[in-house]
Order: sequence, then C-alpha cells, then structure tokens
Amino acid sequence: MNRRAPIAAFIGTTPNIGTTTAAFAAAYRLAELADIEVGYLCLNLKSAKLHRFLGEDAPGSTLDRLQPELRSASLTPNRLRGAAYTLGGRRNLHILFGNLNREGAEYVGSDEIDHLLDAAEQAYGFVVLDVGAYWDNAATICGIRRAGSRVLVTTPALSHFQEDGRRWIGGVSPLFEVQPSQYDCVIVHYPWRRGGYRMNDICKELGAVPMGKFRMNESMFASLDKGSYDEWLSTDSAGKAAMRKQATKLLERHGVRGAFPSMARQPWYRRLNVHRNGVGSS
Repeated sequence: MNRRAPIAAFIGTTPNIGTTTAAFAAAYRLAELADIEVGYLCLNLKSAKLHRFLGEDAPGSTLDRLQPELRSASLTPNRLRGAAYTLGGRRNLHILFGNLNREGAEYVGSDEIDHLLDAAEQAYGFVVLDVGAYWDNAATICGIRRAGSRVLVTTPALSHFQEDGRRWIGGVSPLFEVQPSQYDCVIVHYPWRRGGYRMNDICKELGAVPMGKFRMNESMFASLDKGSYDEWLSTDSAGKAAMRKQATKLLERHGVRGAFPSMARQPWYRRLNVHRNGVGSS
C-alpha cells in the first residue's frame, strides 16, 4: 500500500483574521523547503478568497466544479492534480481553489470531503487544508479529524483567542474527539497594532501548543489587493521569512523525505551531520 501524505489543517478562531494567508504561506514554504509535491486545498465553502489574492479572478477549476466526481466517489489522484492551479515560480505547489458557488456549500457532505482527502493523500507528498473559521460544515469537521497536524490561527485580541477560541476549540472541537492540546497555535500580528497578549498567555488560555508568529506588513496587504501574494512570499524580506519556522516544524514532525534539499547540499550542513553522528569527535 502506498504511503499516504501527511495532512496539516489550518483553522481560525475568527473569520477574516489571516487564516488563509497563513495557510498558503505555510504551503508555499513547504514546497520551497522540500523536494516534494505539495497540495493546497481551500475548503472554504462560502468565503473562498485565495484566487483573488493570486490574481486569478475567474479560476478554471474549483472545489465546487469537482462535485460530480465527489458525489459519485470517482475522483482520482490524477483528476485532482489536473484540477489544481500551479504557480509559475513554484511548480511543485498545486492549488485547489475553494467554492465560488456559495449556495452549493450546503450540499457538501462528509463522504465527499473524505473522498477528496483520500485522493489528495495519494496525489501529493504533503497536503495543506485551509478550513477557515466556521464549524457548521463537513469540510471543517472532516479536515480537522483527518489531519495529523492542526494549526490554530488567532490574534492577540482577547475577543479572538478567549471568546471565540473557547467557544470553538474548547467547546466544539472535543465533541469530534480533537482536544485543544492537539492544536499548534500561530499568532497573527498586524503592522498597525502593538502590544496585546503574549504567545504563552494565549496558548495557556486556549490549551494549545505555541508554534510561532505570522507577521504581516503593509506590502503584504498591497500584494493581496494586486493579486500578487505569491510575489510577496518570494521577494519581500518579511514575505520570505513568513511561516518558514512553522513549515520546518511540520516537515520534521511528519518525517517527510526529501526535505531541505538546498540545505543538504551546503558544506556546513554536511559537517554538522558528521559532528552529530560522532565522526571525528575525540
């Protein structure tokens, strides 16, 4: 039996705080760091926005256009790969955009989502899910239950991590056998806001595990407006660092083979491995 790809699901405590941008940045870094095919699945059934962030106002293929195959359980890994969008500068990152037909969200059930995830696990070397911040749908629940890593995105605002976090992660998630301690926590920091609660305080409140910060800047918001978010991730100094630490943790946690090919070619990295293995030590 073929080894199935690990899944990391990103979920927000609150809508419109940066869950999609954090999830996509992580997927971009995974594809950049590892010599593998990364699948990014937007499972936002009513509020998909990534296509606009990447300058694809009318994407040729989206989640709702796969409904016939999902309902008949006939979606193959090759068909999924064929439905994905790829970036010119990052060909090993495959993107399935989310629903554009909001009315069709109510007809997506758990069987369809599980079938989609089955295909994704076979099609790619790593799968990133963006499930947004809503729990009233099969995509969120199935995605969170199936994922080997669950990344909770929130902000230092008390209403986001305390009120919304308690309601969803503390109250609803355990009903589906996923405890708060099974979430890694990423804190979004906006350029216009200073101070707020610290990572340790937020994670203590949520019961989650600290994973790092996602720092936005003004040029990032400009890139979203222009549909050039991928360019920000590849050229801006802050963009090139965005979610790198978190992506590295995910690759290490899941033991992904082929990770860090560019690093492995560096002489200093080879010498470090020799030292760790005890060769040449006194």
